[in-house]
Amino acid sequence: MTRPPQLWLLRHAQPLVAPGVCYGQLDVPAEPSQTLHAALRFARSLPHPALVRHSPLQRCAQLAQALEVPTGQVHADPRLQEMHFGTWEGQAWSAIGKTAVDAWSQDLYGSAPGGGESLAAMLQRVQEALLDSWRHDSLHGTRDVVWVTHAGVVRCVLWLLRYGHAQPAARDWTLPAPAFGQCTAISWQTHTAALQALA
Repeated sequence: MTRPPQLWLLRHAQPLVAPGVCYGQLDVPAEPSQTLHAALRFARSLPHPALVRHSPLQRCAQLAQALEVPTGQVHADPRLQEMHFGTWEGQAWSAIGKTAVDAWSQDLYGSAPGGGESLAAMLQRVQEALLDSWRHDSLHGTRDVVWVTHAGVVRCVLWLLRYGHAQPAARDWTLPAPAFGQCTAISWQTHTAALQALA
């Protein structure tokens, strides 16, 4: 039986950054051997032909390139970047402090951590990318598409497909994301109604 076309949400490998550091859009590389291992593992299930979109941050670009998909089918898309944490980028969470993090969590949807990007803005850009991929990349769900991206982007996709335009509070933001180098696959056909509602 033929598997229906899917959106494959592939998370980058372990980034080379100190534990406990906020690194949202900080452009750090991923661990090379883990990147290669993730690419080889995913290649076993990689749909052909599939269009690949990736965050331009190097930890995602490394994995997208390691997939060895033909050049014309691989595209960097800035909308697939992780949340931007403004002045928090590169700082230890302990240095940012509980007071600042608590203030952000009290208005998770609307506030911009470190003066960077709000979750509302991130959901909007991910929604635009998702609808573009559905309409154009997948030809309305008839072709596979691969995103090489980040945990926050995966959670945004899952939220949009499950809850549409609802505004999440911190207590709601518990959707799972794949581990480093792992993948979540979503059937386009299963979520056609949700995608039409987002449009």
